[in-house]
Amino acid sequence: MRLVSSKMAAFIDGEASRSWGLSPFALVEAAGRACAESLVKSDILKKSRPLQGEKPVPVLVMAGPGNNGADALVMLRALLLEGFCREKTSAVFLSRDTGEETSPRSQAITAVTAMGVTVYPWNDTDLLTRESLVKNAGFVIDGIAGTGLTGPLRGIPLEMVQLITALPGPPIVSIDVPSGCTDDFIPGSPVLRAELTLAIEPVKKAIYTPALRSFCGKVVPVTGVFPKQLLALCDDRNSGEEKTPSFLFGWKDARALVPAVPPDAYKYSRGLVEIHACDYGSCGAGRIAASGASAVGAGLVRLVVDDELYPILASGADGVMVVPVSKAGGAVSETRFKPDALLLGPGWGRDKRRLETLEKAIEREAEGVPLVLDADGIILAKEYFTLRGIPPRFNGLTILTPHPGELEALSGVEKETLLAKPRLVAELACELNAVLVFKSHVTVIAAPGTGPLAYVDGMIPALASGGSGDLLAGFCAGLAARLRAGAENKLSADSLFSAAVAAAALLMETGRRRKAVFGDPAELAGLSSRIAGAAWLAKGAFYG
Repeated sequence: MRLVSSKMAAFIDGEASRSWGLSPFALVEAAGRACAESLVKSDILKKSRPLQGEKPVPVLVMAGPGNNGADALVMLRALLLEGFCREKTSAVFLSRDTGEETSPRSQAITAVTAMGVTVYPWNDTDLLTRESLVKNAGFVIDGIAGTGLTGPLRGIPLEMVQLITALPGPPIVSIDVPSGCTDDFIPGSPVLRAELTLAIEPVKKAIYTPALRSFCGKVVPVTGVFPKQLLALCDDRNSGEEKTPSFLFGWKDARALVPAVPPDAYKYSRGLVEIHACDYGSCGAGRIAASGASAVGAGLVRLVVDDELYPILASGADGVMVVPVSKAGGAVSETRFKPDALLLGPGWGRDKRRLETLEKAIEREAEGVPLVLDADGIILAKEYFTLRGIPPRFNGLTILTPHPGELEALSGVEKETLLAKPRLVAELACELNAVLVFKSHVTVIAAPGTGPLAYVDGMIPALASGGSGDLLAGFCAGLAARLRAGAENKLSADSLFSAAVAAAALLMETGRRRKAVFGDPAELAGLSSRIAGAAWLAKGAFYG
């Protein structure tokens, strides 16, 4: 799904009027009705608190001066007509009078007033009344500020958000974006926290900005407002207008980026992954990474560890080839087990003796072997380049999988800024000449060049534990090895980008299917392998 900027959203609105004859009134009517329909299909009405046991529930609309406020009023009217709320118990707060009697919002106000809904101008309403209406509402429709907002909330819109935020209260339903959610968001600026965001297509990329995603709650795309032909036209324009177009990838789309395993495959045609990992106290990281590489279909997985750790890890290794570093055939294997992908870092430690292996791995990357750096491998890479007095820069075949703190250490950009400005991930991918997999509750993936910026939605707290990142790194390495082996040892950054997107989406899909269960991330590998097998061991690949 393509995600668009606020600027592109404004272009779409204008183009709808200029070229399609869709007036602002028509668009507001379509948006409000579509949002009402999507709300009814959601479970938000079941969670709302009825007033004194009454059903249908009372609704409070917070309407700003723009079309976002008009959408909310049309939505209220539709809910009234369908019997999901009552006129006498529902109410509207207006941020201010636009002074335009013929505006979409003014006409929407006229309609709900005629139906018996009480409209309260914000400045003319005392604090006790404001608080009472918020506390007693079954739910609140947020139409305070939409994508036209520039800068932080201020004035009456800010007061509205502050009041709702301060009170223990009803669920918030935001139209398009929660108020305060903008492309130019500044960390710490006020944003209304919604339980449900009715995202009018095309969906705005601000929703999936990591710093803002938690304010949006459950995101439900609302379709049918704009003609599909118009959206397709705007997608083409978007590609030319935005330096880095943005896409949201779910598992269904991401798995298609990686080809299925052919029926005549054998272990070497599926790729060999060599993993350098583990230190005292973190042996599990290497095991989990190795299980991740196996789960996505790598044909062979070698886990190279310090000699003193070999006896610990070799027992119970199952199909993973555990090798002591003294017997591995060099810092990076130069035996018959020539890797199709290298993974360095899970639980590896930051001892300077690791730098020799890292140097050899970067040399192999320059020769065409994809390299995945995770955790300690990323921090050591920073030290490696610093010791040479040059900025970090790879050869185009590296995947880096940093969390915010690690990317801050590598780039020098504060993590709060990175979380608020995903475009920086794309810029850093170019500077580092590497694929970046920026891990958080939304994973952002970028490749060097002018390719797309990929978002993979998360919001799965069960994955927020040590080991999940090691599994993801293993996925990346396993898929990179498969792709390289299948491409006769020729691989591009675009292919690594596809592998990284598929890996991130697989991790999130595994977390969702596991549902509300806490547990060891090592247990996820089995479920991941079943999901990956269903995707890449296609039915048509079997002839027996």
